[in-house]
Amino acid sequence: MNNVLDYKLIEKAKDAIENKTPVEFDLPIRNIHRTVGAMLSGEIARKYGSGGLPENTIKINFTGSAGQSFGAFLAHGITLMLEGDANDYTGKGLSGGKLIIYPPRRSKCMPEENTIVGNVVLYGAISGEAYFNGKAGERFAIRNSGATAVVESVGAHGCEYMTNGIVVVLGPTGKNFAAGMSGGFAYVLDESGEFSATLCNRTMVDVDPLNAKDEETVRKLVENHFEYTASPRARFILDQWQQVVKKFVKVFPHDYKRVLGIATNASINKKTSTAVVEEVSRG
Repeated sequence: MNNVLDYKLIEKAKDAIENKTPVEFDLPIRNIHRTVGAMLSGEIARKYGSGGLPENTIKINFTGSAGQSFGAFLAHGITLMLEGDANDYTGKGLSGGKLIIYPPRRSKCMPEENTIVGNVVLYGAISGEAYFNGKAGERFAIRNSGATAVVESVGAHGCEYMTNGIVVVLGPTGKNFAAGMSGGFAYVLDESGEFSATLCNRTMVDVDPLNAKDEETVRKLVENHFEYTASPRARFILDQWQQVVKKFVKVFPHDYKRVLGIATNASINKKTSTAVVEEVSRG
């Protein structure tokens, strides 16, 4: 059953795969459908390599409840939009594609209080974007090494072992956030102060105020989140930006701070950014 849907995606996207012609289509999805998008991404990788297709060449609008590993290894050029919810491992190994998930438009629930994606979301993601208008389960963005994500709230162990990328959390988190996090940035809206006081594991990170560049980055991502998902919380944050931005904090890994210091000195010696990233990975 799962393969039937994947083959359907490949067939409907044939023009895009062969000629880079933009295509868009709608399909229902059920929780028996797993790793949706992975076979399509494989077709693109075989033809175009890791660079994939131009952004939004293939846009697929799903409705329903997706099974495990929705959007796994999604290639650049594919955008999967889901009106509904998804199971564990959503966006596993995300590889340049874009994932957008939001509740049914008729829903009256408060997205930040209702789970929209399961556990271990974005596990091992290397690039791409994800926007989730709802709560994620535990271990959100675990081992993220380059993807950018916005989510309304998360369960325990968020950004565990993260090495690169950007995560923006617009609401509460669970305990042990940032355990083993050695790279990248997380921006958390800490309205009560509880995150900074008790929920963030500071063994390897600092919790800092935002600077002007951080504020610009967060605002742009919140704007994207509202544009893609119509998030009421994103709309509120943007409307009250001057007051709300002061409550965001930046989770900044110690090692990353050290290497960014190396990067500043390296600019004098004309070191490349690649060398700096390699330095992060070496610790």
